[in-house]
Amino acid sequence: MKNIIRALLVFGSLVLVVVCVTSRGSTKPAKAQAAPAVSLAAGEYVGSEACKDCHEDQFKAYSHTSHAELAGNSTWKGKATGCEGCHGPGKAHSEEGDPKKIVSFKNKSAKETSETCLSCHAGREEHNNFRRGEHWRNDVGCTECHSPHGVATGKNLASSNTLVSPANAQKPGFATIAMLKTSDPQLCLGCHSEVKHQFSQPFHHKVLEGAMRCSDCHNPHGGFELKQARLATGSDAACIKCHADKQGPFTYEHAPVKTEGCASCHTPHGSSNPRLLRYAAVNQLCLTCHSVAHDVGAIEPGGPQHNQNAQYANCTACHVKIHGSRNSPVFFR
Repeated sequence: MKNIIRALLVFGSLVLVVVCVTSRGSTKPAKAQAAPAVSLAAGEYVGSEACKDCHEDQFKAYSHTSHAELAGNSTWKGKATGCEGCHGPGKAHSEEGDPKKIVSFKNKSAKETSETCLSCHAGREEHNNFRRGEHWRNDVGCTECHSPHGVATGKNLASSNTLVSPANAQKPGFATIAMLKTSDPQLCLGCHSEVKHQFSQPFHHKVLEGAMRCSDCHNPHGGFELKQARLATGSDAACIKCHADKQGPFTYEHAPVKTEGCASCHTPHGSSNPRLLRYAAVNQLCLTCHSVAHDVGAIEPGGPQHNQNAQYANCTACHVKIHGSRNSPVFFR
């Protein structure tokens, strides 16, 4: 009997396959065991309590977060949780006190830090497109908005309000969701200051008042749409979520609603005009497309054939169902 040992290199692990060759030329596999996957010994993890001795302030803030609750979650049994879930095994660091023996994020780039977060938070629709988003391309990492160790707590009351409702009960800079460093929209406006004045226009979405959040319409973790608008069914899904009566389906559809979207007529953040329209006079808005010089197609009328005096200045006085109609091709009631 002659034994031949062949070594195969599979995925970086050396696996020995023993083949016995008999005198008759037939082969049969002998009992062989694959080498176990490389794994860290359990003794290298010391638990978050060991971190408390030196990092007491961080531990106290962290102990109240959803990250700390993972240790008691059955689905995380046998997995690294607590401080070592992000910073790696801490036995060598705790014994020697050497900062190089633990993973530190002080000198890591925003993308490197975000990759650590995505190792757990990827796989869900909310975060799947983060690497496609504007924040990733502009080196804005997860910890720019979120505090993995938790945020400072305090008296969460907007004491200046006389009539307190769920929309204004919290302080403007106080965050209670997703371990944010401060509230949304205050967090967003810290960088996107160019849109803040739009929410102070006479007609605006109630974002600064606390009735809405930026993340209701935009996905801060990336997306395929312009300005990372939330997308579900159609490009204006964020608008339709509240303005469901404008969705349809309609027998006769107003083309700009389907092709250009709501922003073709409305300014989404705020406007000095009622209904957040781009023009003060309704007929001025309509005439940007429906003019004699602008042929909008064989089906759509090229423009009004009557004088644009005060009687006909408001086109929607007659064309009431301007977003779409089930009865009239010219959007009459």
